[in-house]
Amino acid sequence: MPIPLRIINSAQLNAVLLIEESHFIDLKSIDIAPSSLTKTAAAFCNTSGGELFIGIEEIEGERGKERNWNGFNDQEGANAHIQVIENMSPLSNHYNAEFLGSAEASGLVLHLTMYKTKEIISASNGKIYVRRGAQSLPVEGEGAIDRLKYDKGIKSFEDEIINTRVEEVANSITILEFLLDVVPSAEPDQWLSKQQTLVDGRPTVASVLLYSDLPQAILPKRSAIKILRYKTKEHGERDFLAFDPLTIEGPIYSLVYDGVDKCKRLIEEIKKLGPDGLESIAYPEEALHEVLTNAVLHRDYSIAADVQVRIFDNRLEIESPGRLPGHVTIDLITKTQFARNPKLVRLVNKFKNPPNKDVGEGLRTTFEAMEKLRLKKPLIEERENSVVVTLRHESLGSPEQLVMDYLEKNGEITNAVGRDITGIKSENTMKEVFYRLRDRDQLEQVPGKLGKNSAWRRKVN
Repeated sequence: MPIPLRIINSAQLNAVLLIEESHFIDLKSIDIAPSSLTKTAAAFCNTSGGELFIGIEEIEGERGKERNWNGFNDQEGANAHIQVIENMSPLSNHYNAEFLGSAEASGLVLHLTMYKTKEIISASNGKIYVRRGAQSLPVEGEGAIDRLKYDKGIKSFEDEIINTRVEEVANSITILEFLLDVVPSAEPDQWLSKQQTLVDGRPTVASVLLYSDLPQAILPKRSAIKILRYKTKEHGERDFLAFDPLTIEGPIYSLVYDGVDKCKRLIEEIKKLGPDGLESIAYPEEALHEVLTNAVLHRDYSIAADVQVRIFDNRLEIESPGRLPGHVTIDLITKTQFARNPKLVRLVNKFKNPPNKDVGEGLRTTFEAMEKLRLKKPLIEERENSVVVTLRHESLGSPEQLVMDYLEKNGEITNAVGRDITGIKSENTMKEVFYRLRDRDQLEQVPGKLGKNSAWRRKVN
């Protein structure tokens, strides 16, 4: 299939020349050796995906380094670069190519969009690279390669053998109660072996997490939920902790339900200013349940860190150890499925009333639940070694609408109250909201109240 040519205008050309190289973007001269190009391409595919612009070079100018558009004379001129990318099997279905041209610039720039892949991709020199900031760095040593395999979900820590007695999982209250509901019935050893959670008579990580009465004693610092309550809307600092962090322990099934229950009770204690005065904050329980279930089931258990739930006055943050697995990206997270721990996902679903009842629907359910309550959609952020989902207690309504709703039941509103109900942080930004409503003949300042005491009310006709 021929690679399409897109003609861009002057503004778009200048925008390309001003692009900053970053974790997701790299610019290359057409003089780059095709083999060297594969280092950057592999790094993008092994990390989070990214874009390559080939035909943009940096030259020393009067003001220091300047960007110059110097593309290929024609599409055939890029054949060697395209061929080497195409040959990075199994990469052929994980990139998109187009040529960019402009009447105001010389030659064609090859624009490659590299997608995150399920597999580890090697450069043409046989080495593995990952993207860190604006650099493509080699992955060296078995330990580092294993780490990348865990990150991408190629290798799952759930299958690692644990040095503990088989009785921890074969004679626990958890598995005995679980097997009462299994059809057809089975003995613990028989069940564990059949599900491949025992290897040579020894428990795996999956069997410990699922069936041990206290996995945290066997897998410390990587199998619990930590809950922190910060009495602030800003950053989580120790000075703002309401109490020492709480630790929720137990097998995965009860861990999720106990974690949701504790978070729900702590959240209900938070008061928020609304039209009728102070009111309890409420997040949709199904949203909290689905995010916490995802965090526990899809985390990377090779990382020695617990799932963290941080409860603030205006938001909830749930941090799950490990990057997004396989081909999953933030943009695709509600549209695709990839289980880093397929045994955990499958076997916990066999419990009565499983936490992952609707497998594959978790975060999609979260987005829908937040929308039903007219709350802003969740924020998802991928960090160096974790994924953070933030549920914000901020209304979808515009600041102007929130102000007018408040004044339906209250005589006046101050800047501080306005910031509290809208989530706006800046005093000046809040003033602009009042000014816009004033200019539309909706509000007027309360006479006699000036400076710090100034307030607004509905305009008196």
